[in-house]
Amino acid sequence: MSAAGPHGPAFSGRVGWGSQPAVLVVDLCRAYTEPDGPFALPDPASAVEAAAALVDAARSGGHPVVWTAVRYARGLADGGLFVRKVPALAAFAEDAPGEWGELTLEPDPGEPVVVKQYASAFFGTTLAPTLVGLGVDTVVLAGVSTSGCIRASATDALNSGFRPQVVRQACADRSPALHENNLADLDAKYADVVDLSGALTHLQRPA
Repeated sequence: MSAAGPHGPAFSGRVGWGSQPAVLVVDLCRAYTEPDGPFALPDPASAVEAAAALVDAARSGGHPVVWTAVRYARGLADGGLFVRKVPALAAFAEDAPGEWGELTLEPDPGEPVVVKQYASAFFGTTLAPTLVGLGVDTVVLAGVSTSGCIRASATDALNSGFRPQVVRQACADRSPALHENNLADLDAKYADVVDLSGALTHLQRPA
């Protein structure tokens, strides 16, 4: 693909990689990866495997790994209109049954887990100052869902001055069409959509 991309010279420029990447694993939890979960994905295994590979590469290269998890207070008082628009988010309330918010992959001790209530990992959270404090300039995104929290987080990463790299194989959505269409639009306007192999090469370089 040329630098101008399939949309002509108006779109699909590259933000590229900086020198200090971090992997951000967004909302990869049982609600999405278990077959009976409220947001169950049709085939989550490949995205989980790719996310795990990114996490392992970042750890071996000495790069930060940051996680997000969705949590709401009992009664959803901190959910605003989002929980009204998406009632299934009630599964993430502190008094909800099922432990659907439990992360599918295990953070290492000392790896930050940023708690959020809305789609973007940056909105109303400590994520941006955490990344700044870690010296991060590039955010490598994995997780769910491509059209929702990945898209919102990638857009806000760009808005916040970080270089968003969305790893195609490490994200998933409720249908292949939603996944691919949102990747195409993200790559056109808000992030670099990259393949797993290239991301692993960058992350395996020592910090």
